[in-house]
Amino acid sequence: MKSRVGSQGSLEEGKDSATKVVTQYKPLSIRLLQFLLLFLGIGIVFSLLSMCMVRYSVMQNVIPMVQSRFQPCFQQLSLESWIRPPSSLLHSMNDTQLFWRASIVPQIKEYPFNRTRKIAFMFLTRGPIPLAPLWERFFKGNEKLYSIYIHSLPSYKPDFPPSSVFQGRQVPSQEAKWGRMSMCDAERRLLANALLDISNEWFILLSEACIPLHNFKAIYHYISKSRYSFMGAVDEPGPFGRGRYNPNMAPEVNITDWRKGSQWFEVNRKLAVDIVKDEVYHPKFEQFCRPACYVDEHYFPTMLTIESPRLLANRTLTWVDWSRGGAHPATFGKADINDQFFKRISESPTCVYNNQPTSLCYLFARKFAPSALGPLLEHSTKFLGF
Repeated sequence: MKSRVGSQGSLEEGKDSATKVVTQYKPLSIRLLQFLLLFLGIGIVFSLLSMCMVRYSVMQNVIPMVQSRFQPCFQQLSLESWIRPPSSLLHSMNDTQLFWRASIVPQIKEYPFNRTRKIAFMFLTRGPIPLAPLWERFFKGNEKLYSIYIHSLPSYKPDFPPSSVFQGRQVPSQEAKWGRMSMCDAERRLLANALLDISNEWFILLSEACIPLHNFKAIYHYISKSRYSFMGAVDEPGPFGRGRYNPNMAPEVNITDWRKGSQWFEVNRKLAVDIVKDEVYHPKFEQFCRPACYVDEHYFPTMLTIESPRLLANRTLTWVDWSRGGAHPATFGKADINDQFFKRISESPTCVYNNQPTSLCYLFARKFAPSALGPLLEHSTKFLGF
């Protein structure tokens, strides 16, 4: 019996001892668990803070990029973005895209802003403009009333000084061949680029050999007050007029519609759009008016006679001397610049201006050689009024 009791006592003592050990480890386990949970909580908080900081940093960088990307879209919705002239004349549009863009016309006649009407001076050249210093003097002080556009050979690289009014005024160009449709395409290209500036109201085609015959104020007044555009359109019965007509151009163009006029013209904005958007007459003239039919003398005069005859003054503003005969007009150099020469121009036959006779018929003249620049500058006040 003692041995059983002793044995039982030993078991009970062992049980108590095991209970004490378990009891000792239980607080330690709880503290360890609490520590782990606290560490985990701190880690989660730190991770969340890190994610927020990274996200904030990314957003700080992304938002300006998004704003910069979307800003032009919002600018396009403002009136200013539509009426502001292009900051650069260089663009990547082909002719089809350019003509489409230029032919967009507001359907409400009244402009919802103060519009200063300008004259677009369009120079169709092969390369440099030798008489540029004379034109610089002509334009000086009238910066808000004109725009300049130059179409030259694509290979030509202009070298105008930074202060020149011609600097940066070259439009994307293609080769233009005399007497071919490519010449008219170059003129349409000039018109289309000029139409992108909504302030341009009148469009004058000039060459590098042209000079102004009057000061800017007189020319601006003459053009802006005219009720007609100055496009020559003559029904000439001889071999150099109707004799160039091709019956294959009918029915779009009949021989009774066939007209001839000077290549150098002035048109208003409405007629400029009509020329640029034309898809009816262009294919006919391109196919059936080739040398000895010189398309630059017939395409625009004939088309505008059919479409808008009442808007044409039926004469040009550019004086040219054909008295010497040949395919090209006379060229004047240094020796020709004198009183008699300009008196001869001013005493040309009278013409009609706004349905009234007038002796002031020409605003420009050609062709002048580079050698004429010196005496023209020397006597510009006397001969040209500026």
